[in-house]
Amino acid sequence: MKRSIPALIATALVATTLTALTTTPASATPSRHPKPVVKCEFTPTPENPAAKPVRIPSANARAKGTVDVYFVTNYGPFVVRMDRANAPCGVHNFVHLVKSRFYDFTQCFRLTNSSRLGVLQCGDIYRQEEGGPGYKFPDEVTGQETYPRGTVAYGNQGPGTNGSEFFVVHSFANIDPNYTVLGHVIAGMSTFDRMVAAGIADPDQDGPPAKPIHILKVWAH
Repeated sequence: MKRSIPALIATALVATTLTALTTTPASATPSRHPKPVVKCEFTPTPENPAAKPVRIPSANARAKGTVDVYFVTNYGPFVVRMDRANAPCGVHNFVHLVKSRFYDFTQCFRLTNSSRLGVLQCGDIYRQEEGGPGYKFPDEVTGQETYPRGTVAYGNQGPGTNGSEFFVVHSFANIDPNYTVLGHVIAGMSTFDRMVAAGIADPDQDGPPAKPIHILKVWAH
């Protein structure tokens, strides 16, 4: 009997995840938040209303443990392990948006592959830096952040403007430590290699992907 496309995608995703989990060492980073729950501040942005129907998250965020977020794109799947201890409000918000299906059937508008920056930027529903969730919240940074290959972090338009925009580092990012780190890709980095190989529609290697990159489905576990 032929297997359905969703079943094949799920099988491939689980296989890559299990492979990664057996080869990825556990993080030894100590918790920055000794309390199990922290209070978050989400501020409505009426000047920039929600691009999709979504409520403001609750103010209470878990500050311990991890959560795995699964993405299916038209280039293949990938999995991100997010660290609640490092960015409790950021992870809380991301999971909230995932459960609200905010990222489903969206498009990533920016791909870079320059000598300074190699990232895929997503989460902007309308176009680059336009189409957030209708609210913002503060950064969770120490000033010591680095952004090696596989890092997933929030994008922003200045301090305290986090919302739905995020980026994945496919090579490296020589940038200031101003961006809240959510976690790291633990499976599926080859998906980003395929995206980069498909090209960028800009001679400076910073612009829209030459071929559209679509996020089809996201879920958290």
